[in-house]
Amino acid sequence: MCFIVDFNMKMIPIENYGVKCMSMGFLVDKDAPIVWRGPMVMSALQKMSREVAWGVLDILVVDMPPGTGDAQLTMSQKLQLSGALIVSTPQDVALIDARRGVRMFSKVQVPILGLIENMSYFKCPHCGEPSFIFGAGGARKTAAEMGLQLVGEIPIELDIRKGCDKGMPIVVSAPDSTVSKAYHDVAQTVVMRLEDLAKA
Repeated sequence: MCFIVDFNMKMIPIENYGVKCMSMGFLVDKDAPIVWRGPMVMSALQKMSREVAWGVLDILVVDMPPGTGDAQLTMSQKLQLSGALIVSTPQDVALIDARRGVRMFSKVQVPILGLIENMSYFKCPHCGEPSFIFGAGGARKTAAEMGLQLVGEIPIELDIRKGCDKGMPIVVSAPDSTVSKAYHDVAQTVVMRLEDLAKA
């Protein structure tokens, strides 16, 4: 799916709705498992960050797997990160990993932009009432305990899944929906935090 730029042999990212994207999933067969040891993960991070023709970007977001392993540590050492945004679901077992992530990035002097609660609640498509499937307020409580900003709470919504399957984000298909507003508020808060850090 990826092409090579002739003059510098850098990969061209896929672009849709004005957002550029690159993934290791684009470089392997659709059903091929990606079972890599540490050095291969490090090589992949190098390719994704320095061997892609990103051009001029407002923000580069690197979506990392959960945990505090070699990938996260290497990224914090090799890239000049403006900040780390910690994403967790509300249940206690997930928030344990979130706390570890906060402490790890703090140790390597990467500013913590805040905490996002994903799958915060399920909004019933019939009555519109929220159901807190994974518990209520876990990320909010953790953010308060750790002195962090709660950046946003993203619900589980059927329209998000449908949009993903169709390749159309909900902020495009339903820009006035509650969940689109939640995404917009998260993005706006992150940009403001980055601007504040840049001034400091």
